[in-house]
Amino acid sequence: MTALLRYHAALLVRSQRWLPPFLLYAAVLAVSIQAGQPVLDSLGYSAAALLPVAAWLTRICVTAEPDAARGCVAAAVGPARAHVACVLVALTAAAALGTVATLLVTLLSDPVASGHRTPVPLAPACAAGLAATLACALLGTAVGALTSRPLLRSRGRAVLALLLMALLSLVATGSPAQAAVQGLVAGSRSGTVPLPLLPLAGAVLVTAAALALAGALAARRSP
Repeated sequence: MTALLRYHAALLVRSQRWLPPFLLYAAVLAVSIQAGQPVLDSLGYSAAALLPVAAWLTRICVTAEPDAARGCVAAAVGPARAHVACVLVALTAAAALGTVATLLVTLLSDPVASGHRTPVPLAPACAAGLAATLACALLGTAVGALTSRPLLRSRGRAVLALLLMALLSLVATGSPAQAAVQGLVAGSRSGTVPLPLLPLAGAVLVTAAALALAGALAARRSP
């Protein structure tokens, strides 16, 4: 599996298709987050913006290989393992990007609550931000896995489904990503630092189920 992950990581890096989602994420953070803003609010925005980026990266990784190369890899290691490996590379890239962004946002933000009166400890805030960021990266990966082949082969339908599912994941009540981000925003209002472990666990379960489904369908629909 290690060699397979390296192969898909090399494909992603060499294709340079990762540049648009990375630049989009950087642009969103540059516009919405400024130095001196309350730290928990900024961390919530940063985590939320990562979800569609993670979904986009997943779609890039799933569609990076030419058909002939995909067939060779599937024949060598099995279609399910090959498919899951490329999704895991996307998750790793999204989590790494989100981690760097979380650290930078923590350093740039003001360690206070929304009213700029109650102090907020930076270390717990950073830990909460990392947990929320990972939850959004996981759920974004799940969205990308469920809106790409082998589940959806039509590009137009896949992109539309990706956008809709990413939006719902951020705003729908009960979504792990929505719960994690809302927890940070609510904590900023009250001056407390919530650690979104329950949303993170939910995101892990949803992503594991999405990977299992995508892998099973890849095995069934492989020629």
